[in-house]
Amino acid sequence: MSLISWTKEKFATNVAAHDQEHQEIFRLLNSLGEAVGAGDRAKVGERLDALIAYVADHFAAEEANFAKYDYPATAAHKAEHDKLVATCLDVQKKFHAGETEITGDTAAFVVGWLTDHIPNIDKLYGPYLNAKGVA
Repeated sequence: MSLISWTKEKFATNVAAHDQEHQEIFRLLNSLGEAVGAGDRAKVGERLDALIAYVADHFAAEEANFAKYDYPATAAHKAEHDKLVATCLDVQKKFHAGETEITGDTAAFVVGWLTDHIPNIDKLYGPYLNAKGVA
């Protein structure tokens, strides 16, 4: 069972590279959810690490485009990214130290963040970057 499904209507920014990255984030999150559901702690750790690393790379790619094209909402957008990364790194550290587990609630938090962030924050950069020639 998927935790989250990417649809063009709900999640497309119309910046192809970032839309593809978002789809991969959804795939990685769903894979993490499967490992959580199976109760396989080793796989949960592997998939958690892969998801967090990919999200960090994705945020860096978005922020590189913001800098390259002087996106006016860069500071606020980056602050949202930084906040999520700090939360994820804390959870990752605690998970690997055996101080916490990744649960359905953890996955629900990430799903909620994505379903709020992409439609309400990321979609705002689409028209700006498209006007600058980024497709």
